[in-house]
Amino acid sequence: MSDSIEFTDNAQEYLSELLSKQDVEGISVRVFITQPGTPYAETCLAYCRPGEEEPTDIKLELEKITVLLEKHSEAFLEEAVVDFNKDRMGGQLTIKAPNAKMPKVSADSPMEDRINYILYSEINPGLAAHGGEVKLIQLTEDNVAVLQFGGGCQGCAAVDVTLKQGVERTIIERIPEITAVRDVTDHSDTTNAYY
Repeated sequence: MSDSIEFTDNAQEYLSELLSKQDVEGISVRVFITQPGTPYAETCLAYCRPGEEEPTDIKLELEKITVLLEKHSEAFLEEAVVDFNKDRMGGQLTIKAPNAKMPKVSADSPMEDRINYILYSEINPGLAAHGGEVKLIQLTEDNVAVLQFGGGCQGCAAVDVTLKQGVERTIIERIPEITAVRDVTDHSDTTNAYY
């Protein structure tokens, strides 16, 4: 049983009401974090009908509701609190997840987490000085990290040099399984360039 997330009584009551309105036997609440361990982390709650859960989900049987935690998000949901504050307008559900944006990485963490950790702890602080940043868009099946440069890095003539020399070297040094690093707006692709 995971004790990583707390649902207050108010939150359970509110969610239990919402669930009963869905009129689906065995419906639960699923909690997951998109882009966990990065500044872009978002904590999400969704309805989960029977059969929609993932086999690895962690099931929490609470007093009034059943909650499913996405396995990958669990570590980032430590100390998270879901609360419902009643007010004249009905109220608001709040989710405080202090660890959602904290990189939690070890040698056996998923490769995406390890890449994100390097990007946010080592690479982005350096790029920030130039108003740029980089984030992981996807990891292909053959272990190519596809990155997106934003801010001051977009359309920067030096981005190829920066990408190839700095970012790629750092990532491959730390995570030897990565075969290559590509930019989502691949600057080496000049098919659409005007000469």
